[in-house]
Amino acid sequence: MYTNADIFKIETNHIVPTRGKVLISEPFLCDYMFGRSVVLLADHTQDGTMGLVMNKPLPLFLNDLLSEINCREDIPIYKGGPMSTDTLFYLHTLENITDSLPIANGLYLNGDFTAIKQFMTEGNSIKGRIRFFLGYSGWEPGQLKKEIEENTWLVDKADIPSLMDEKACRNLWKDALSKLGGKYEMWSRFPQIPTLN
Repeated sequence: MYTNADIFKIETNHIVPTRGKVLISEPFLCDYMFGRSVVLLADHTQDGTMGLVMNKPLPLFLNDLLSEINCREDIPIYKGGPMSTDTLFYLHTLENITDSLPIANGLYLNGDFTAIKQFMTEGNSIKGRIRFFLGYSGWEPGQLKKEIEENTWLVDKADIPSLMDEKACRNLWKDALSKLGGKYEMWSRFPQIPTLN
């Protein structure tokens, strides 16, 4: 049983961040980039951390950037983070793409872009298979640890089907918090700015 004061006390869930886990922002984080965000960790070492924000779509499609990819479907691009915003990153579930970085079980980052383009131009659907991002999120050594200690982030294991499903991304932050249960599930229903309730 929680008292009212306990419900509003933001605190970490004490899961250690590693490659393939997700960061879930605390509900009152009023930050344009990271408020109500879910970040997939692509790398987390003593040298720093790299991730992709999974649920911030841009008003941009892949055909807008790469006209040589003649896709029948509009392929959305997401804002992966505030760093290297002129660089295209891609997450995929295609096992045989050379130079891909394995992120989690059956999930890869980047790799041979010619093979990715060929997969698309052959008419294969990329829904649930490939997602595109401009930019990435990065943390200096020790920075993410400090932010977690300050209760800015919760850490959880990645639900790959949800991360790769563009429709699920609309409610990804809320669903990720709800899945943790207890007071985290209650947080998912809080307005980002409590005075607007």
